[in-house]
Order: sequence, then structure tokens, then C-alpha cells
Amino acid sequence: MEPARDEPGEVLIVTGMSGAGRSTVANALEDLDWYVVDNLPPRMLRPLLELTELAGGAVPRVAVVVDVRGRSLFGDLPEAMRTLQAGRQVRVVFLDASDAVLVRRFEAVRRPHPLQGEGTILDGIRRERERLAPVREAADVVIDTSSLNVHQLSLRTVALFGEEGAARHTITLMSFGFKYGLPPDVDLVADMRFLPNPFWNDELRPLTGEDPQVREYVLGQEGASTFLDAYSAALRPVLEGYQRENKRHSVVAVGCTGGKHRSVVMARELAARLADVPGVAVRVAHRDLGRE
Repeated sequence: MEPARDEPGEVLIVTGMSGAGRSTVANALEDLDWYVVDNLPPRMLRPLLELTELAGGAVPRVAVVVDVRGRSLFGDLPEAMRTLQAGRQVRVVFLDASDAVLVRRFEAVRRPHPLQGEGTILDGIRRERERLAPVREAADVVIDTSSLNVHQLSLRTVALFGEEGAARHTITLMSFGFKYGLPPDVDLVADMRFLPNPFWNDELRPLTGEDPQVREYVLGQEGASTFLDAYSAALRPVLEGYQRENKRHSVVAVGCTGGKHRSVVMARELAARLADVPGVAVRVAHRDLGRE
């Protein structure tokens, strides 16, 4: 009798705008022990995955970087995605960034955009956006890298695609300061500016939400505990629904004026209240802590 083969592993398709960070994500995935194949024509996806299935459990997680360097072959990607998703667990991550940021990145490396032809870098970006619109719409995860450096994007990749044991969904509670702008790729935003600002307390101003004195002050304000109880209760059915819909990651941004006091305390408190949601891994990130 032929021995039973291991179940086919997870497949991740990494695609998106040129200059948005695909290489950085691929390198981070390799560090996480994913088997990464770069610039593979979409028509070769199925033969590649068939080979990995023959290897049994030797290649449990495969990441394939697909982009416009495949020229006309890139048009096969949507159909290839639909075919693959019928037989394996396939997720698509789409890397994006604003036009202005992409132009700056191409100018910094002094390389033309692969689709600009005789036109400008911006012409190439616009052509690429049109070509990738159906892929972006069908993606499981969209990461806007406009405000991320290489290190931050690597950390985001680890948060999204590192081992989480039995977790089917990862939620990141991200504190931030409104005066520095909204995080670009969040799912929900909570505004903590309804609470008194510790900044106006001379003793608390130099401290942060990581300090016990600030935590005690913020949580002692009228409405703080009521908000935490109500908002965490409201998030529970959302997280359960995300798991049913196979949405693997979400970001809840918790903001105050500077991202130093109230938002830091409340993000941590929300994380503590959500830590026992079945199937969910909870992370905390402080985007603007330490900024002047």
C-alpha cells in the first residue's frame, strides 16, 4: 500500500506595485523558513506546487513573488489564483504605496519603472495600477508601505506570517498620535481624546503610557473603564467573524493627540481584554511612542 502523503501546506502569493517592498517581504519570509520563489510566471505556479506536494512535509509553506517583470504572463495571475484556491490554502498579499512615494523610491535607486517605456516613472506606475486592480481587489492582505521603512515592513511581515500556533487571526492594537496622521492600513480606529490628557499634568508629561503613574491616571478617568468594557465586547463578534471569513490579520488603531499617553494605556488594556478570544493572537504596537 502506498504511504499517505502529508497534507499540502500553505501557499502565499506576494505581489503588488513595483517599489512597494516585495523583495523586503520575500527576504523576511525566507527568514521565517518559507520556501520563496521570486519572479515566477503565473503559468508555472501549479507545476511548482505539484513538485512541493511530492516532497510531502519537506516544503510546508511556499511563497511565490509574482510581478510585472513577467510581462504578458502576468495577465494569467487572476485565473491561476482561482485555480489554485480550489485545491490548497492560498493567500494573496498585495504590497502598495502612494504614487509620490513610489516615484521617490525609483528616483532614489535611479532605475526606470518596468512599464514606463518612453514615458515617465509616473506613467509606468499608472499603467501598473490599472493592470493590478483586479489582483488588489481579490487580495487577502493589503499592506500600504508608504510610511514603512525596510525594518518596519520586515516586522509587519513577521507579525502577519510568522508561526502563531493555533491562532487563525492576529489582531494588532496600534497606538498612534493624531497629530502625526492616521496609520494608512488600519481596519478600525478608536479615538481616546475623550479622556483628559496627562500631557497637561506637569508630573506625568515626561512619562509615557508604559509608566504605572500614567496608566493609573488614565484608567481612573470617568468613562475609561466603560469604554474598555464596551469596545472589547464589540470587537469579540468582529474577531469571530474575521475567522469565519478567513481574514488572517486586522489592525485596530487607538489614537490620542501625540500617541504617548492615553492611546498607549488603552491599547494595552484592550489587548489584555481580548487575550482570551479563541483562535486569536493579540499583538500591541506603539507607532509614535518616543517621537517628540
